[in-house]
Amino acid sequence: MQIKPLVPGSKIYITSPAKAIDKESVENAKVFLEEKGYEVQISEHCLGHHHYFSGTDEVRISDMQRALDDDSFDAIWCARGGYGAVRIVDRLNWNNFQKNPKWLIGFSDITVFHNRLNRINIPSVHATMPLNLKENSVEAKETVIDAITGKKLSYKLNSCIENKLGKTQGELVGGNLSILYSLLGTNDNIDYNNKLLFIEDIGEQLYNIDRMLYAFEKAGVLNQIKGLIVGGFTDLKDSAIPFGQGYKEIIISKLLQRNIPIAFDFPAGHVDDNRALILGYQYVLEVNDNEVQLTQV
Repeated sequence: MQIKPLVPGSKIYITSPAKAIDKESVENAKVFLEEKGYEVQISEHCLGHHHYFSGTDEVRISDMQRALDDDSFDAIWCARGGYGAVRIVDRLNWNNFQKNPKWLIGFSDITVFHNRLNRINIPSVHATMPLNLKENSVEAKETVIDAITGKKLSYKLNSCIENKLGKTQGELVGGNLSILYSLLGTNDNIDYNNKLLFIEDIGEQLYNIDRMLYAFEKAGVLNQIKGLIVGGFTDLKDSAIPFGQGYKEIIISKLLQRNIPIAFDFPAGHVDDNRALILGYQYVLEVNDNEVQLTQV
């Protein structure tokens, strides 16, 4: 499915379906979008607080439901991640959104929504959010606009020694590893067969990354994918008695029997250079000794 590209004057709705966010970050994002020529509306409870969250589940459902149903909005930009999307995803009505889809943008906890949209065959944008905009690279900011305006995304990066060489094509799926892991076996577990899988994470123990990847292995996912793109794995922790492997070694060890390309250090995830990826679209991944190319078809 294709979604209508945004043009100057298109309307973007900023809402916070998970953790609470500060006013400055949201206002900064509003200015950024308005300078690009877009009209911006901030949801009623976007700047609210209810313990950890931006509001009660009911309040966040209300704001998100309006985002899904109001056809005057051309895109939904989630203000931040944290935790909370899984508490409301099954209480939202996605019927009108399926009939009149629009871009949904975000990452981290927003992977819950990316998976739901993939299940109903609607693409979405894995990209930076208002919380991170001040620290983001120029490329991170430019590519989120490129994604929603219909420009095909194409990246050329230096290869790294841990990469596994090869070329393949498939639909891109994925997001935050911890969220993908938490959705295995649920009604929002996606079909990984013949897909290109993108993963990223932050703040995890090394042994927990190992455990999550064993779950993916036991669920058959690692035997189904055609290629693996590994984004930022930042602020990782080790146990008092060291685990004995870094995250790249952990990932490689689970795919020793698979002849598929693997690209590490892709600039996406919890990093300042968080470049946009359109999940649900076809990409060609080519990994050679000197360069990694990821090109939207």
